[in-house]
Amino acid sequence: MKYKAYIVEDNNGAFNGSIKELEVPKLEEGKVLIKVINSSLNYKDALAATGAKGVVKSYPFVPGIDIAGKVIGSSSLHFTEGDDVIATGYKIGMSEFGGFGEIVHLPENWILKLPKNLSHFDAMSYGTAGLTAAACVKKILDANVKKDLPVIVSGATGGVGSISVGLLSKLGYEVHAVTGKSSEIEILKIMGATEIISRDDYMSEPIKPLDKALYSAAVDTVGGDILAKIISMVSNHGVVSCCGNVGGATFSSSVFPFILRGIQLSGIDSAESSIDLKSELWNLLSDEWSLDLVNQTKTIKIDDVGSEINKILKGDQIGRVVIQHGE
Repeated sequence: MKYKAYIVEDNNGAFNGSIKELEVPKLEEGKVLIKVINSSLNYKDALAATGAKGVVKSYPFVPGIDIAGKVIGSSSLHFTEGDDVIATGYKIGMSEFGGFGEIVHLPENWILKLPKNLSHFDAMSYGTAGLTAAACVKKILDANVKKDLPVIVSGATGGVGSISVGLLSKLGYEVHAVTGKSSEIEILKIMGATEIISRDDYMSEPIKPLDKALYSAAVDTVGGDILAKIISMVSNHGVVSCCGNVGGATFSSSVFPFILRGIQLSGIDSAESSIDLKSELWNLLSDEWSLDLVNQTKTIKIDDVGSEINKILKGDQIGRVVIQHGE
């Protein structure tokens, strides 16, 4: 039995992806075979598809860190044929063939049953980006951050940023969105941002060790100098949830925001979060934290994933991209 997949091959250092038919793997002990109905495109998938070092264990390989589908074979006591399931992160799309294929073969402890009021498509509209955003927002809520000042979100038109804007707005926070895409002001307002800040304008003044405390908290999806500036502008006992590095893997700050304002810098790694935390976040996203993501979600077929990978690497992607498998 064969299935269709977008497989990336290493041809003497040149990485190329194409649609091929692969053999369905033999079911191993403690694993589950899943027919993928929807998957999604993330920045890490784009890196995997272009041979970025440290992402994929070896090539040829099928990327895709998110999947939602139905169980078609199981050696697990927790899952049976026909179960609707979801899996994100861990080593999916890194050392185990991922969601750019119609079939995945995953360890049982990476998988969750899909919440009843969440469709496969809706789940992938969130994907790892939605889980990351939810984890960022949960850090802010768990610290009981007050709503007397706005929350700032960087990289606001990206997957994590846009969902963070929506969640924070739904939960009653005033949200200020930083973006380098001036053409996306209206979509950011639809997402729930009350003020849109040009990235160039935001970074036009030098970064200070301690700046005016304009924000109660922050979600930073960018890293680098933007993170350094955000830290300097968060008020007493605020939280900065940090989850990205497209703006740089390093930043320079001072101890003043931490020892004079008592702020927290919280790193978010949703990919390796415990399965219990993922279950909690999925239940929130399917219920009281649910968002309408129609205006920020694009649906494609797996044959079109190559062009979407190029867009996300160039920084031209807006919101989320969901892959529809099958006819």
